[in-house]
Parts: sequence; C-alpha cells; structure tokens
Amino acid sequence: MAFGRKKKTQDENSGEKKPGLVRRLWRKFRSIDWKNPVNRWKALFVSLFAFIALLGVMYGAVAATSTPTFCKTCHEMAPEHVTFQASAHSEISCVQCHVNPGMVNTMVHKVYALKEVYYHIVGPPDPIAQTDAVEDVNCVQCHSQNRLVTATGDLKVNHKGHIEEGIPCITCHSGVVHAKAVERGLNTQENLDYWTPENAEKLMGEQYMRPNMGTCIDCHDQVNQGKKPWKDIAYSLPESTHGKEHEEKESSKEENHDAEATEVSAAEAEKVSHQKTQDIILQAVGKQKQDVKLSMECFTCHIEINTPKNHDNVAWNQSHGGDALDRLDECIDCHQDSKWIKIFAKQDIQQLLKGSTDKEKYTKNILVVKNESRQNHFCSTCHANRPPGHVDSDTWLTAHASQAQTNEAKSNCYVCHDKEKPNEASTDIKAPTDVYCQFCHRTGFKSEKL
Repeated sequence: MAFGRKKKTQDENSGEKKPGLVRRLWRKFRSIDWKNPVNRWKALFVSLFAFIALLGVMYGAVAATSTPTFCKTCHEMAPEHVTFQASAHSEISCVQCHVNPGMVNTMVHKVYALKEVYYHIVGPPDPIAQTDAVEDVNCVQCHSQNRLVTATGDLKVNHKGHIEEGIPCITCHSGVVHAKAVERGLNTQENLDYWTPENAEKLMGEQYMRPNMGTCIDCHDQVNQGKKPWKDIAYSLPESTHGKEHEEKESSKEENHDAEATEVSAAEAEKVSHQKTQDIILQAVGKQKQDVKLSMECFTCHIEINTPKNHDNVAWNQSHGGDALDRLDECIDCHQDSKWIKIFAKQDIQQLLKGSTDKEKYTKNILVVKNESRQNHFCSTCHANRPPGHVDSDTWLTAHASQAQTNEAKSNCYVCHDKEKPNEASTDIKAPTDVYCQFCHRTGFKSEKL
C-alpha cells in the first residue's frame, strides 16, 4: 500500500510542458478574429495607449536627465554645478546652452551622452574638459546679436559684426558660467570636495566670468598678422590635457635632446615671447602703428575708460615711478597680467580659500612696487630694457651719483637693480639686470635707512 501519494493528472501523465506566458499570449493574439471591427478598434486603442505611455516615459526620462539637479548627482560635476548656481545663468537649464534647440538634437545628445555614464562608472578623465563648444544658436535664443555697447555702458563691441565674421560667442564669453575653472586648474579630482556653494564666492570672480581683455588683445594681434584664430574651435575652448601625459612619455623615449641646445631654444622662445608682448603693449599705448589693422588703444573699445591724463606727459615713461609708488593699486587696475594675457595661470584652490575676497588696501611701499614692476608682464616689458637716460655704460658709471643722492632716489634704482649680490638659490623675484650696487659700493651707502 502507498500512502500520501497524489493521483497523477492526465496532463502530468502525458509528460507535456505547460506553455509559458509569452507563448500563451501569442496564441491568444493569433486566435483573434481581425475581421471583426470591434477587435480592430480594441487593437487600435491599445496601440495608441501604449504609444502615448512610451512617449510619456521617454519625455520623463529626457526631462529628468536634463536638469541641473541630475547633473550634480555625479561627484565629478561639482565644479560645473557650483559655478552654474552662482552665475547669472542659474535660472536656465544646462541643456539650454549645451544642446542645440530641437527634439532631434536633444535625442542625439542623449545617445552621445551615454559615454558620460561610461566615464562615471570606470572613472572620468582628470580633469574634465569641455570638448564641444556652446554654439551661437543657443546664445541668440536669449541674447541680441545687435548689441553695440555692453551693459556697463563702457565697452564697445559690435556683436553682429563679430558673429558675421564667424567669431563664436564662446571665444569671448568662455567664463560666463563656469568662471574658467578648467583653465585655472581648479577642477581636478583632488579638488572636487572643495567645490561647495559656501566656497563659490572665493573660487569665482568677475575677472574670470567677464570677457578677458587678454583674449581681445591676443585675437586682435593675430588679425593684424593676417590670421583668423577663431577658425580653430580649440582656440575658444580650455586646453585639454587628456592623453598628453602618455604622449610626452613616448616622446621622451624616442627623443633625447641635448641639454645645452634645449636651454638655447628656451632662451630664444622667451626672447620671442617678450618681443611679441612688447609689440602688443606698444600698440595698446598707441606707439606702434605699423601694419595695425585693429587698434588696441583704449578708446578703440572703451567709452569711459581711457588713458589717464598724467600719462600724456612727454617724459611719462621716465617719470612715472613716483606715481606708481603713491598709487600702485590704481595702476594695477589696468596693468595687471590677467587683463593682458589670454590664458590664466594655474591656481592653488587651497590658497584661494584661505585668502580674503575683500580687496586689500595698498599702503605706500617701495618693496611692493619693486616686486610688482619685476613680475608684472606689462611693467617688465620696458623695465627689462636699459633706460635711454643711462647713456653709455662707461659714461653712466661715473655720472650717476647725482641721480642717487637720497634714499628715495636710490629706491628708484632698486626697481631694476638689486643692492646686494643676488643669491642664485633664492626664490625671490629676479632683477631685470645682473648689475648690483655692492659690486662697486662694497661698503654700502652712508646714512641709508632702507
């Protein structure tokens, strides 16, 4: 006898498997009488409902992934999101700038952006750099092309003329949202935790968000040479270092340059760079007019800002030291390097956070003036050259005593000359000349209080 056994059903005895859900649905679908108009209307209704539901899901996904909130979910986007929030463009979405208008462009972008998901999983490039420029079609959705004067009422910029010439908006306005964080080297992986809304004020600034005069100067200079640098979109984007480290390593393996030849080459490059900067500055002050298609004098672009009247003094280049000592902060407003060069120097994010956002009040100090004149690119352009008043060296050597009778007069000399022999190992700012006072005045100067 057998207890507890269930009687096998006919289906189990037959050994046939019960069809799966998909197969059962398919059989049911095939058994529908499509000649019946009621069934056809039902199918149409179901198809329409499914299509609308699919569109709703797709629209929801596109909308959800197009918001700044979604972008900030990736830790590596902290610099971009924090700067965006603190910018004048914080009321619009990221895609309004970074994706061309139209549903087709939006969908193509979504597919293209899948690589960002891949980078987020395997590790993003360090640092992240923009590779696709914001196009003019995005900017003109909100901004007029016919503006001739900026909102401040000072800067004259023929926007329409620039656009018709093919100059992208991003060439001048590259820092308007993200404050040139990439160019300044502040968005590396090790710096991401510092990018918080509380730190935004110290990490950003108007000088990084407004058009940089150095870009105008560089572009105008190239136009004067018959070039159109904006034709290469890389000119308008931050320099990307992706892959360069590997290329440099490979290059170092293949090439073994002679050290002495490298030094000579570097010296020549520095000389050429110095001469180029000097020519640009001469154009800016109206002294260089040869082959100038686009003037760089202040009044060419500015309505209110112009050369101060005291600069009209014929001997200004020889007599401005006293004014620089008294009002150095006013001089730096125009002559700071960040306004005369296109690319900003790399910055230390920790030093920026330690510093104060308040403008430091200048106190009359000859040492500050000396250091500024040596390291400031605009000042050093002329200070690196021998003043015409020094005449021949042998004549000047025995005749300059009358020009250095007082401590104040000597301080003018110290702008270019060191008092003591420079220490080669010192990290102090180097003097434009290696001629120092104690080479001859080995016992120093009497009654000198400096």
